[in-house]
This record gives sequence, C-alpha cells and structure tokens, in this order.
Amino acid sequence: MKSLLFLVLISICCAEPHIGNYTLDHERIIHIQEDDGPRLSVVAEQSKVFSHRGGNITLPCKFYRESISAGSGTHRIRVKWTKLTSDYLKEVDVFVAMGHHRKSYGNYQDRVFLKEGSSNDASLVITAVTLEDYGKYKCEVIEGLEDDTAMVTLDLQGVVFPYFPRLGRYNLNFHEAQQACLDQDSVIASFDQLYEAWRSGLDWCNAGWLSDGSVQYPITKPREPCGGKNTVPGVRNYGFWDKDKSRYDVFCFTSNFNGRFYYLIHPTKLTYDEAVQACLKDGSQIAKVGQIFAAWKLLGYDRCDAGWLADGSVRYPISRPRKRCSPNEAAVRFVGFPDKKHKLYGVYCFRAYN
Repeated sequence: MKSLLFLVLISICCAEPHIGNYTLDHERIIHIQEDDGPRLSVVAEQSKVFSHRGGNITLPCKFYRESISAGSGTHRIRVKWTKLTSDYLKEVDVFVAMGHHRKSYGNYQDRVFLKEGSSNDASLVITAVTLEDYGKYKCEVIEGLEDDTAMVTLDLQGVVFPYFPRLGRYNLNFHEAQQACLDQDSVIASFDQLYEAWRSGLDWCNAGWLSDGSVQYPITKPREPCGGKNTVPGVRNYGFWDKDKSRYDVFCFTSNFNGRFYYLIHPTKLTYDEAVQACLKDGSQIAKVGQIFAAWKLLGYDRCDAGWLADGSVRYPISRPRKRCSPNEAAVRFVGFPDKKHKLYGVYCFRAYN
C-alpha cells in the first residue's frame, strides 16, 4: 500500500501540465464595470494656437458627458479659465461662467468671452491680444462633484532681442529687466520664445534674464568666450539666481504693432533732444527698441541710416545684407549709446494708429 501511494505522488510531481488548459483560480482577472464612473471629460482640440499682438484668437475647449441624469442642464455647468504663471507655480484667474453669470478678471476684462458654438463648447475667445497674453491656459469644467481640465498654449508671432541699458552689460536685476523690456514696447521673453529664436539663428554671448527667473543665452556658433569652442550649439543655462541681487542683461519679446515705424527725413543730423522734438513735430514719437526689431523682423524694414531711439541708443535695421551696411547677416545693427549732444545721427519715429 505504501509503495502504491509513493508511485501516485511521483506521478503527480512529474506530470507535465497541458499549457493550453492550465489555469489556477487565484490568477483569474475579473473586470468590474462601475455604473457610477466618470461621466465628464474635457478636451482641447489643439494643444497650441498662434496669434499676434492686436489679433483675436479662440482657445479651444469642449466637454463631453457620457450620460445626463434627469434634471441636469447647462445651469449646473461651471466653466473656469485660468493662466499659469511663467514659472508654473500658480494660476491667474481669467474668466468664469456659470449659467448666465459671467466674470472676467484683471487685464482680461472686456476682452474675453465664451464662444459657445454648441451646447458643449467652453472655448474662450480673447480679443485685442496683448504681449502679456502669451502662455499656457487651463480650461476647467465642473458639474456637481465631477470636473476635468484641458491645457492650451497661446503662442505669439514675434521677435526676441537681447537688451542692456546705457549703464552697460550685466546691470539689471530681474525686476529692472522686466521694466526695461516694458519700456521698449516688449515683455521679458520666455524660455520657449528664446529657444525658438535660437532655432532661427539667434546667437548672443551675453547671459540674460528670462520670464521664469532663469538666466540663459543662445549660441549657434560655439567659441571660446561663449562656453567653449568644442561645445555643441544650444541655449546655455546659468540656472536661477537672486532676482534682487543678481545682475545680467535681459531677453525681450515683441510682436506686431498697430502703427507706422519710419526713418524721419531731416535736412540735418540731430542731437538726441532734437531727435525727440523732430518726431513730435511730425506727429509721432521717437521709436523704441522693440519697435525697430518688430519692423525689421516682421515687416522686413531695411534702412542703412543710423538713428536715435527712445532709450538713447543708436541703431539701424538691415534686412538685405550688403557692403557698408551689414555685409554678412540680416540684423538690427547696434552703434552704441553715444553722447546725446552729438549731431551725428538721424532718428526713427513711431506713429500709433488709433
């Protein structure tokens, strides 16, 4: 009897399982469909949309519900749009809608509204787009205890340019850098804007502030003073520095303008004060640095005459490189910050359209 039991045990231990039918109960997977699962989803048909200063743009957002219970209606839907700050640490309220109630905030007041092209359309229309509107937006739809979100980036056509004041290079803390860009009809550039400018050929060997508080600079032609001759091209990153104490240049961003940029034909060369008055007499104002870059980059403005600008610098825009102007590249040429009493230059003016 013992021998028989031993043979049975050996038979069980040595038996080869049949792969096709071998299943253990504890390995079975059971799927349970929850009847009260999520009913609300929010979708942005485009993750990025493009516009320019002064334009109108729609940020796409739609919401979908799997089922609608009795008594549900659009009055229960709450739509909230917010904008992420450049460092993504907080959100700024833009627009809220619930039923017939609408509210816009800050600089967006009277410029934003829902498109409402259909019953599930939460798209946001922004009119008279400003430079500050650039960035990442969040569309949030709330119904009862359910909510969902979608992200959309508003990108702007424009130009990034490096800037430093009359005081010289590396003289701006972060807050002064922000103001310097505003004074030149621009805003402090984001990393994405600088990166795109680098991809388009921007090469600048001086580090500058960006909107997220980092300090970086773009190099397309590696060389010893700019990170090393044997390094690869790219956007060099200095990291994040003290916004009050650290001092660098700044990268500014500007876009289309609603006005006329032009070189004033004048019988004589002008001092800085004479240049300011000459533009005023012509019904304009002396142009800003952001305006000469926008005219050069976006309108192809080309003029081989050095002229005063509002910050006391002297520059001229070349779109068609040629001898004695800018032989090797299209660029806004920088003459410097000369003595304002010198009668050596003309002037660039800007007349805004109402």
